[in-house]
Amino acid sequence: MTATKKDPVLVILQLTGANDPLSTVVPYTNPHYHDARPNVGIAADRVLPINDTLGFNPNVGAVKDLWEQGKVAIIQGIGYENSPRSHFRSMDIWHTCEPDKVGTEGWVGRVIRDLDPSGSNVLKGINVGQGLPRAMALKGVPVTSVSDLESYGVLTDVPLVDSQAERERMLDIFSRIYSPTIGSGPVMDYLSQTGRNVLDGADVLKTAPDKYRSSVEYAASPIAKALKTVAQVHLADLGAQVFYTQHGSFDTHFNQVMMHTRLWTDVGQAIGNFFDDLREHDASDNVVMMLFTEFGRRVKDNGTGTDHGAGGVAFVIGDPVQGGLYGTYPSLAPEDLTQGDLAPSYDFRGFYASLCERWLGIDSAPIVGGAYEQMAFV
Repeated sequence: MTATKKDPVLVILQLTGANDPLSTVVPYTNPHYHDARPNVGIAADRVLPINDTLGFNPNVGAVKDLWEQGKVAIIQGIGYENSPRSHFRSMDIWHTCEPDKVGTEGWVGRVIRDLDPSGSNVLKGINVGQGLPRAMALKGVPVTSVSDLESYGVLTDVPLVDSQAERERMLDIFSRIYSPTIGSGPVMDYLSQTGRNVLDGADVLKTAPDKYRSSVEYAASPIAKALKTVAQVHLADLGAQVFYTQHGSFDTHFNQVMMHTRLWTDVGQAIGNFFDDLREHDASDNVVMMLFTEFGRRVKDNGTGTDHGAGGVAFVIGDPVQGGLYGTYPSLAPEDLTQGDLAPSYDFRGFYASLCERWLGIDSAPIVGGAYEQMAFV
């Protein structure tokens, strides 16, 4: 748990579409890697060395700089058994911590509930982007979703509404859009309340840009814009503790070299801008960022890209982080692969549990559904 008097803040960055671990943390001295990837493999002389066997993708930018400062933890081999290799099902599992059934409660929603049991602050948890991640959905837990500080984002980019009558009209539209698809009852009650939370939160959030001054010029990318929004809200001191945003798609079935380069260039620049901004304002000491993706990708390339896999890689970044390599990099030997994929060596629920207990200071068992191995990266 943070040693400062400030509340701990968690920023969640979802790398949507399945980021390739082997092209992110590259086992550049492993002959199995080069044998399996004649087309998309990264040459040893191009990686940014981490140690004698692993190196960063050459396009991670500020992530490597933060690593050298001891502010990046790399969680190797993360995942779960029997990966379905389906984007939708796997993301459901990561969002609900329910690998054996279809879950209905988001793990981040449970976190927000425990941080603010009375639900008194609709800004305790904020999604930056369109819609609402399933990870944040939990009946009775207020969550605000914004795609821009000048608008609110559960429905679309609609300018802020001022009158109560207009608010009610928007909520009626919200209800009618979803009713034919999912019906009425508890789900509609939740969606209606979510719409109200967004409207209530938007009133407060629109004050954040006026309070914000920075010399940091963010890159011109969607993820940089999203992290700038996170910084603005964090610096406005509105009581937000959990931020969620995403970038992608990392689904690199083809043209992987170019796509992955662009994606990580954007992510690396945005993360660098974000932490430079927080440090300029002396506001980085209570912020930890986690990066995750729904699964890894197949070890052998398909000619121009890689297909859906299993074991992946996650990151934790921030001034309070104890940087280093955590867990075990899965074996690339053909006889050790699971259906041609890296076999996960660390359950993702232990990753969540570590953040809940060691950073946010809350009991992880009700959130992740049991006791799992934790790591001391914070």
